[in-house]
Amino acid sequence: MGKQRNYLLLVIKGCCMGAADVVPGVSGGTIAFITGIYEELIYSIKSFDLAALKLLFQLKFKELWKKINGSFLLSVLCGIGISIFSLAKLMNYLLTTHPIEIWSFFFGLIIASALLISKEIQQWNFSTWIALIAGGAGAYTITILSPASTPETWWFIMLSGAIAICAMILPGISGAFILLLLGKYSFIMEAISELHLGIILLFAIGAVIGIISFSHFLSWLLKNHHALTIALLTGFMLGSLNKVWPWKETSGLNVLPDKYATQSDPFIGRAVLLCLLGFFLIQGIEYLARKLKKQL
Repeated sequence: MGKQRNYLLLVIKGCCMGAADVVPGVSGGTIAFITGIYEELIYSIKSFDLAALKLLFQLKFKELWKKINGSFLLSVLCGIGISIFSLAKLMNYLLTTHPIEIWSFFFGLIIASALLISKEIQQWNFSTWIALIAGGAGAYTITILSPASTPETWWFIMLSGAIAICAMILPGISGAFILLLLGKYSFIMEAISELHLGIILLFAIGAVIGIISFSHFLSWLLKNHHALTIALLTGFMLGSLNKVWPWKETSGLNVLPDKYATQSDPFIGRAVLLCLLGFFLIQGIEYLARKLKKQL
């Protein structure tokens, strides 16, 4: 009975991660850290190696399951899946009916998340500032140059899954944020909410390939070039704020609220309120993380 309760708790923690991954700016990796499963999650993901493939081809499923910490991963993944499928339809509805308010909320989330991960850099120097500027300039350029609609071909859907899933092992940056930058957030949310199985399967295949391929590389970067990596990610998030600016023309170009008012109500009051709500939500998560860390 104890094991069942433990696995149920893992499912609940996975649900929290999944809920975070649906919202741009809230990191599933951060939630994993707060709930105390981050290190085990990283270890389990990295266990998918050549030795695991050898066990698979030898049909030694019991040994494979033990090596990859299968019960842990299955419980967490089930929780993540439950949240994503439950919340996708809601997010799709809100983006359609209340775009200004939702984009404002995301705007506040991303600002707070960028400030949060930047605190991990103990001392700023020339190299970290250059990395910050490079990340910001690169992300801003991508938001300008990227077309209003990116390809909906099978390879781009898989690529989106491969890149977005890496955010799961990076506290401070979310998979939904990556999808947003790639122009595939609404597309994937709609596919999940409408159960378009072909798109979901392609995305899932890309996600599996991505997380196995990049987990070792990302871990190496954070271990050997931690400050530069964090600075680059911080700049990346700040530069991408152009993508989530709430007020846009029908062509997709950003405008100021007073210019937008000629087309429709800019809802400035609501936008400011939702932006602050998103900002302080991240601050609350950070406070909870620090409090729990002191208790460990």
